[in-house]
Amino acid sequence: MSNLSGFVKRLRDIMRNDAGINGDAQRIEQIAWMLFLKVYDSKEQDWEWDDDGYVSIIPDECRWTNWAHDDKSGSAMTGDKLLNFVNNTLFPTLKHLPVDATTPIKKAIVQTTFADANNYMKDGVLLRQVLNVIDELDLGDYEESHAFGEIYETILKELQSAGSAGEFYTPRAVTDFMAQMIQPRIGEQMADFACGTGGFITSWLKELQKQVKSTADASKYGNSIYGIEKKQFPYMLCITNLLLHGLDIPRVYHDNTLLRDVLDYTEDDQFDVILMNPPYGGSEKADVKNHFPGDLASSETADLFMAVIMYRLKQNGRAAVILPDGFLFGTDNAKLNLKKKLLSEFDLHTIIRMPGSVFSPYTSITTNILFFDRTKSTEETWFYRLDMPEGRKHFSKTKPMELKHFAPAVEWWNDRREITVDGFDKAKKFTVSELVDDLGCNLDQCGYPHVEEEILAPMDLIQRYQEERASLNAEIDRVLAEITALLGGGQE
Repeated sequence: MSNLSGFVKRLRDIMRNDAGINGDAQRIEQIAWMLFLKVYDSKEQDWEWDDDGYVSIIPDECRWTNWAHDDKSGSAMTGDKLLNFVNNTLFPTLKHLPVDATTPIKKAIVQTTFADANNYMKDGVLLRQVLNVIDELDLGDYEESHAFGEIYETILKELQSAGSAGEFYTPRAVTDFMAQMIQPRIGEQMADFACGTGGFITSWLKELQKQVKSTADASKYGNSIYGIEKKQFPYMLCITNLLLHGLDIPRVYHDNTLLRDVLDYTEDDQFDVILMNPPYGGSEKADVKNHFPGDLASSETADLFMAVIMYRLKQNGRAAVILPDGFLFGTDNAKLNLKKKLLSEFDLHTIIRMPGSVFSPYTSITTNILFFDRTKSTEETWFYRLDMPEGRKHFSKTKPMELKHFAPAVEWWNDRREITVDGFDKAKKFTVSELVDDLGCNLDQCGYPHVEEEILAPMDLIQRYQEERASLNAEIDRVLAEITALLGGGQE
């Protein structure tokens, strides 16, 4: 297929004419399930070649080759016949495939992927046109398959502006930087407990790929990842992403990480590396808190994931986690206890402060990357503020953050020193006693000097206000408790 670069545009132009497609999010979801089936079909051809006894979990009539492929003989289904087949045969069949605990992962993913999928298109002729564009992809050709992996990235990027779907996508520059700094090693296993479309997993694999030197290495490479995703749509995108990256057995599960008691985790549930951008700003149902010790139970999703991460990181393991500013300055009970646990049981060695527009246009809340390992308790923590590149005021959808923008942080990482710019700390080292005793576990250091007032989107403003109010309330409660204790201590 020569016009690979125009792939997404061609699909978009056809779908615009279909009355069933309402907006970007539905368009991308529609493309997603068809791409999954096309990619899975290509994989199955490989598996059949390698294993004469391979039997597909998909009934013959529902395999891509037998209904979507157009052999140009004029017999390909189209119009109402095609629409009827997709809605009344394909979807019901794939949603209810027989799957149990013994079903191999590479087969079970078909049923899991289609569990909540939808066909939005209402015009069978237009649907045929879309299928033909997708079917032109030659995923058996290594170069074209690799090139399409890059095209798939552009589809994922479009999610950032497709309404709430943006919450599943972490800019590739950020995941690549974190994977590079964590330095993967063959034989290690990494996990992401809210993996979205699989950005951290693919960045990890890209770094690890450089070390594959033998078939034994390749086997360890293929078994090096573990992911969980709660929402069905990003789960589908993630599975397709991993199949495109050559993983025959993508160990990614459609589940909710927060519905298991953290105290039940054993060493078997722990990982060498955890790379994550936990969902933040959301709140979980009250009963979810019951899965956490009382001192760590929080209504803030990111806090709960942070607790999970600490329970599921192996001894001597390493982690890099994105968290919003609210975690750094928060003084409510759960956040304070999480930070004390982090500093006393882990080595929180580095915090990289990132500009507010990194996740634009999805959110303007300022985020940070916390790097820590489970080797010893924290003795000192370095803070580094990554400033906007020269001549840029902010990142945007059309001019997103790129890996090269992390270059100053990489240079500093390898040669650490304290830096002051215009009287403000840009990089500074704090001892753990300074952070805990002097600053009351306030990790909001080396922040951005606000020369002009920052104007946040309404929902971001509300979230920032709620975080600051919770911290203020906690501080008031603490001071009142001290005063009460003093007054109580003075009574006869």
